[in-house]
Amino acid sequence: MLSSRQRLDVLTWLNYLEVHLGREAIDEGRRRAVVHETPAEHWLRYESGYLAGYAMVTGRSEPSLEMAGGGFDPDLLARVLQHHPQVDWWTRGPQARDGGHDLRTLQFLCVGLPVAVEPVPAGATLRTFDATRDEDAWLAQNNAAFADHPEQGAWHLSDLDERAREPWFDPSGFLVLEMDGELVASCWTKVHELYQERFGEIYVISVHPRFQGRRLGRVMVTQGLAVLRQRGVSTVGLFVDESNLSARALYQSLGFTLVREDHLTRFRR
Repeated sequence: MLSSRQRLDVLTWLNYLEVHLGREAIDEGRRRAVVHETPAEHWLRYESGYLAGYAMVTGRSEPSLEMAGGGFDPDLLARVLQHHPQVDWWTRGPQARDGGHDLRTLQFLCVGLPVAVEPVPAGATLRTFDATRDEDAWLAQNNAAFADHPEQGAWHLSDLDERAREPWFDPSGFLVLEMDGELVASCWTKVHELYQERFGEIYVISVHPRFQGRRLGRVMVTQGLAVLRQRGVSTVGLFVDESNLSARALYQSLGFTLVREDHLTRFRR
């Protein structure tokens, strides 16, 4: 657990890095863990009394680490491996990661707006998310779509509610699609307001497996991009697993291009 002083130091360090990098300094979930003081393992490096480095480890059975800024530090790795027999380390962009085994690669793709909008299919209804009636249906749809996904496939109501309380949350940017009274697809968007290059993000995009193959992914992505354009956004990004060939093909067909690759690398003692 961070002390009050340490927590302030970490948040100040993250804000400094984000201004310097022009992007998030650490995964959104890890930042929330600092803000809301949820359990995590914190590694802080001070120089001359000032914080000069920070990393967080989460998870017990398969600990995962990210260093603020997305870098790699072999000295920190050696220290962490004294406490854990193995650790999975996220690096953002090209980094030297000698001695590990890559588990996943996430691609960060971007596109400039406008993008042609795919119309809503006849008989379907596109509307914004309503927490008073959609929470359970959306969780069921999302978890079915991401059943095999390591982060996205086992959300609980608390996960949804926590994000809905964040300052950036705007229900007008959270689209759901109904067919025959069933919530079958969704596109949750986000605007990164605090960066100099204000940009949008396709935060969560999913189609229930029973309704895949009907171009609903294209419908939801392009409808989400249209909402972001209405909010004055000119550039939109998203993350996709390198192994998800069908999603990558969809995004490429819409004009998304590769900006960065992030790697999850496993290290053992």
